[in-house]
Amino acid sequence: MAVPTASPLFLREAEIRRGVELLYFGYSHLTRSIDEGLAAQGLGRAHHRSLYFIARQPDITVGELIALLAITKQSLGRVLGDLAERGLIETRPGREDRRQRLLRLTPEGARLEAELFDALRDKMAAAYSSAGQGAVGGFWAVLEGLVPEAERKRISDLGK
Repeated sequence: MAVPTASPLFLREAEIRRGVELLYFGYSHLTRSIDEGLAAQGLGRAHHRSLYFIARQPDITVGELIALLAITKQSLGRVLGDLAERGLIETRPGREDRRQRLLRLTPEGARLEAELFDALRDKMAAAYSSAGQGAVGGFWAVLEGLVPEAERKRISDLGK
């Protein structure tokens, strides 16, 4: 499929609306690829986001996960409670501050997260392949431009 090029007037409303719509529908279709697997576990997308980022940063603190996901402590508490109840995550006290709770996937949680990621990877790889290497770099640059400068380091540190 040929990727349409942006108009030289790419900052006009029509082009910006097209970008917003493609971002919305692209993300919607990407996440639909895992909804069935989540539903089979009695879980939703908030659970998946937590599993994903705990997998990317084992021993992330609850506070760090709250900041990363930009959700309330109460919302995350419900999600973490569900995941712990299903045996998908475990918590340990912090090394220096025993009041901290460090989060890690259990083997069952790691298996589920990997299964869900496989579905996402397949969709993203197909889209990347179709768009080509140059388009992938441009896509990343646009998405990074949506993230405030102060938050970019947190993203670049994932998986280190």
